[in-house]
Amino acid sequence: MFERFTDEARQAVVRAQEQARALRAEKIEPVHLLLALAVDQGRGGHVLRAAGADHASIRSALARSGGALDADALAAVGIDLDQVRAAAEAAFGPGALDRRAGSPAGHIAFADGSKRALEESLRHVLRQRVPRRARAIDSGAVLAGLLAVADPVVDRVLQQLGTGAGALRDQLGDASAA
Repeated sequence: MFERFTDEARQAVVRAQEQARALRAEKIEPVHLLLALAVDQGRGGHVLRAAGADHASIRSALARSGGALDADALAAVGIDLDQVRAAAEAAFGPGALDRRAGSPAGHIAFADGSKRALEESLRHVLRQRVPRRARAIDSGAVLAGLLAVADPVVDRVLQQLGTGAGALRDQLGDASAA
């Protein structure tokens, strides 16, 4: 599949790994692809930035969201995260839940959602009515694949930025027509 990727799409995948490493993630999640595409100079990056989803605003929205949906879900079953944090810090010291091992070195595996996004990128290109030899996966196709997966973190971040998958898909269509 990667032989169909343009240089810009390959760079987006490499940057996604860098984003995952910088955020000390164990796997490359769909949101890391979003962060990588936000600095892309190709079609995917242009569409994101035109919608107000640049790298800094995505990072900020990601930090603001900080697992709020998880906290709400736990609260619904009677678990108070503030109490859990207080108990952990009492037993192990301040910031005990914030500590992580060092940044992962070497290869970082793709999470299932990211794998599906890349597969959807290929499907997106195959659906286009262009000659077979012209069916390259660019960063716009990677963004289309990412949006097709409907990852809840990506959706929440985009919503915080005042956009959504449908609007971005529409802009991708306009960008490919231009």
